[in-house]
Amino acid sequence: MTSISIIGSGRMSAAIADVAARAGAGIQIVRRSTASSSGDRPDVTYAALGDDLTGDLVVLAVPSAAYPSILDHYRERLRDRVVIDISNPIDFTTYDELTVPSDSSSAAELARMLPEGAAVVKAFNVNLGDTLATGTNGTTRTTVLFAGDYAEAKIAVASLIEDAGLRAVDVGPLSRARELEAMGFLQIVLAALGATSYESGFTLLP
Repeated sequence: MTSISIIGSGRMSAAIADVAARAGAGIQIVRRSTASSSGDRPDVTYAALGDDLTGDLVVLAVPSAAYPSILDHYRERLRDRVVIDISNPIDFTTYDELTVPSDSSSAAELARMLPEGAAVVKAFNVNLGDTLATGTNGTTRTTVLFAGDYAEAKIAVASLIEDAGLRAVDVGPLSRARELEAMGFLQIVLAALGATSYESGFTLLP
């Protein structure tokens, strides 16, 4: 059975925990404190930042700007693990540009920071939290686009997605994360402008 460690405790962390629960995965959420909260789930093990990771898959459910501080705790411990980058590196002060070089992505930058053996997969960044939690996007099953360079890592991520009842679509190598982040950027900008809602999302029809 797959197990997953989610670093971060925001809305996307909760939504991906919902996905993992539907997939029957063991779930660990890593946050700043293990102090109990009214929103704590009985099917989740909580850990504090710096504690050991129990998941085969590790999701970084924090802004990409926080990656260096997260890696101060976990860089070597992510060796030989599948690391899922869900971020959209947007300048939220202007909503006008991505904050990574035009020929790169947050996923590619993360891969450069990790030790050899870590396999980065870009996934979930084009999905808003509600479409993951409900499993539907409008009247269709939620589609999760993902990219990566390691076949076994992508198989593990696709299995998690599909076991949760979602549709998994492999868009290619990790270099495609650049296009995925552009899609995420556009989706967030449209929602911020009121052209769409934060509960909607792009749908890839069969």
